[in-house]
Amino acid sequence: MSSQPSKDLETFPNPRPEIDYTIHIRVPEFTCLCPKTGQPDFAELRIDYVPDERCVELKSLKLYAWSFRDEGAFHEAVTNRILADLVAATAPRFMRLTAEFNVRGGVYTDVVVEHRAEGWTPPVRVDLP
Repeated sequence: MSSQPSKDLETFPNPRPEIDYTIHIRVPEFTCLCPKTGQPDFAELRIDYVPDERCVELKSLKLYAWSFRDEGAFHEAVTNRILADLVAATAPRFMRLTAEFNVRGGVYTDVVVEHRAEGWTPPVRVDLP
């Protein structure tokens, strides 16, 4: 596998497609450029998803995130684009992407976007004492 930035998201078969389970992924070093000033924007991406038939391969995810380093993008646009690309690659039952951007000019921005597969109902949460 390449160690250069790439827009290719690789996947692998879900080892347990018959059950709902959640995968939590943190990408703490996401960067892109402010489209107005060209200055870098830094964020932590948090991906939570319930896979169906495919799971995202983590090194390809790292290279995918790296591919935004020299691109100008508004926070809202880049977060929605990343979710759309992940959904296209994995077709999950559910996916939530939270992009928590660092302070810029005294303002913090968090963008949260979700995808829910048609007909999928989340299991009832169990809270134990």
